[in-house]
Amino acid sequence: MNGKNETSQQMRRSKESNVAANKLTDIPEALQEFKNHLGDGAAENIMERTQMAEKKEEKQSNNVDRASRKRKSENNDKLAVEEEETMLETGNQLIPTPLSHIPLKTLMDIEMELVYTDEEEISFEFAKSTSTQSACRDSEKADALSTPNSSALPYIDEQLQMTLREASNSYREKNYEAAVEQFSTALELFSKGAATDDTLESSPEDISSIASFIETKLVTCYLKLRKLDDALNHSHRSIILNPAYFRNHLRQAAAFRCLERYSEAARSTMIADYMYWLTGGTEQHTSKLIKLYWQAMIEEAITREVSFSVMYTPCVTEVKADKINKIKDLFAKKHPDYVEHIYTDPHGFHFLPQTAGWPSLPPQRYLLTLGFRNKHIGKILERWSSKKLPIFSDQKAPFSPLTKEETKRYWDNTGKKIVPVMDFIRSTKLTDNLCACSRGIEKLHYASFLGRLQRVEEQSQVINQAMAELATIPYLQDISQQDAELLQSLMADAMDTLEGRSDEGRVWNKIQKIGLIEDYLYQVEDNYLKNKRLRTARREKMKRTQSTQQH
Repeated sequence: MNGKNETSQQMRRSKESNVAANKLTDIPEALQEFKNHLGDGAAENIMERTQMAEKKEEKQSNNVDRASRKRKSENNDKLAVEEEETMLETGNQLIPTPLSHIPLKTLMDIEMELVYTDEEEISFEFAKSTSTQSACRDSEKADALSTPNSSALPYIDEQLQMTLREASNSYREKNYEAAVEQFSTALELFSKGAATDDTLESSPEDISSIASFIETKLVTCYLKLRKLDDALNHSHRSIILNPAYFRNHLRQAAAFRCLERYSEAARSTMIADYMYWLTGGTEQHTSKLIKLYWQAMIEEAITREVSFSVMYTPCVTEVKADKINKIKDLFAKKHPDYVEHIYTDPHGFHFLPQTAGWPSLPPQRYLLTLGFRNKHIGKILERWSSKKLPIFSDQKAPFSPLTKEETKRYWDNTGKKIVPVMDFIRSTKLTDNLCACSRGIEKLHYASFLGRLQRVEEQSQVINQAMAELATIPYLQDISQQDAELLQSLMADAMDTLEGRSDEGRVWNKIQKIGLIEDYLYQVEDNYLKNKRLRTARREKMKRTQSTQQH
């Protein structure tokens, strides 16, 4: 059955290759439409993780002469600004190598090497993520892998370790059903307190990494069994427990790919690529494979999308309104079928796999322009993006909750059309400069909406996805104290919702209410000013009429 599915998918990809080639070469100057196991102390660990991520990032730059890099960066920025000016004047865009169709076999080979690899010892996971190992250099990490009983590593509970070895043996023997049962038993043992021989001496990262190791093993087993929703759920949990391990994000990407959710797979792969560099990965072959996978996911997302088209424009600094207008004009010439509404994302820069060399200062940045066939969807997206904190509603009366019928109608007319656009925007956008938590809030809004539609399993899955996004934030960017407090509140409320407590009064619901009230007040103001202008015009007209009659 699995072979039949893969053959069918390969045939579909082959059939679509011509369509992909046409769409991807449509812009010759632009890039082608290119508490579960967290525990009560999880929220308190967020700031600790932030500091850990900052230390890791600092290590990546300590071996380079900073003064020289700064001078080089400043000179490069000046040249890039001049090139950007020329590009916008002439319409010629400086782009990376164009996307080419990446065969399914190549993707499967990448997955076999990076996703289905069998970490034989839990020390592999510890060496990549724990605080006790974070200060080690690559050579020390290699030593840690070869000495799982090293004093630098916690001693795993004997019964848990025996269960994990049995599960790993079953996995290597391709007995995935047995492996799932054994890894699930290990997870149950862990939840009952069997983690390390001395829990008091173990760091929170040590404990989390054990649980994450079990979760990520379950992901690979469920992927092999083609139980994709189970694989995705466990991939989210593995990231919540250990956001720094790049393979957790790659396995999430593989689950998304198998579910044909390519924009989300692209984002997961982008984060995996960044994490690989951030945690000290230096193997160029591995980085190249991750970027190739990311590129393939973007290609699939663009090829399959029919409601909007995209264009990436290289940039260095924030682009002013007149330049954005030039970019929109260029887009309209290249994409005449997608001009009902044209929108350029003004908040934060985008990165593409061909030029995302994270150690460079900085990697090439792009502006993303989208053109829509549906004007309504484009306008809503632009209005939502102007808010510092995202909302997920077009409710006209903020004080009157939507009925079940109105909720269903909104989903059919707007919600299910705009979610793919939001996912695609995030596929090349690592961070958000308006609010660090934006992506997580978007998903929590979406989860609440699914709850009102009584799609409970999907709601739970999306909440876990939101928590994985939130847990990753401290590794992707510096966050303010205000963002850190919001992050902790969102994580705590998400945990409460997963545990079955009422969804009322959640942080994201309050954000949505405030956003809707703001929209309502702006609309009232706009209507008042519009009516005032109409009244003034009528009075002027009456005066002119009376003056004419008197003469």
